[in-house]
Amino acid sequence: MNKIKEIYGVPLTSSPAAVDTLLAHFEDLQIAPSYYDLIVTGDLGKVGYSIVMDLMAKNGVKMNNYNDCGIMLYNNEKQDTHAGGSGCGCSAAVLCAHLLPEMEKGRLNKILFIGTGALMSPTSIQQGESLPGIAHAVVISNERQG
Repeated sequence: MNKIKEIYGVPLTSSPAAVDTLLAHFEDLQIAPSYYDLIVTGDLGKVGYSIVMDLMAKNGVKMNNYNDCGIMLYNNEKQDTHAGGSGCGCSAAVLCAHLLPEMEKGRLNKILFIGTGALMSPTSIQQGESLPGIAHAVVISNERQG
């Protein structure tokens, strides 16, 4: 894989990180994506969303229940968001204003929520180092455990 060395490549670094996290999660728990009502990433935008879908398909995994907070929050046709907005802002807004209320109403019961990002350092970028992508998965569920 090419090493991304500019901040404009954040969706390009975060998308493979999200895929690695997803694949490890499904393998570790021996579950399929359909186990969840919704799988959602922080804000990869339409560019990162397409990368995730392509990479998951190459790994033989179909995700019909996947979406991205940036896509859910913005209207790309009217707002010209390109690769997305702010990952932490999109994640917080979509989770608090949309997903949790949907869970309260019982419309969603199990969500796999994947925060995505890149570990950016101005010094690393100035030195031409690559940007490591990160992704952390959290299961949010209405079901009681134990």
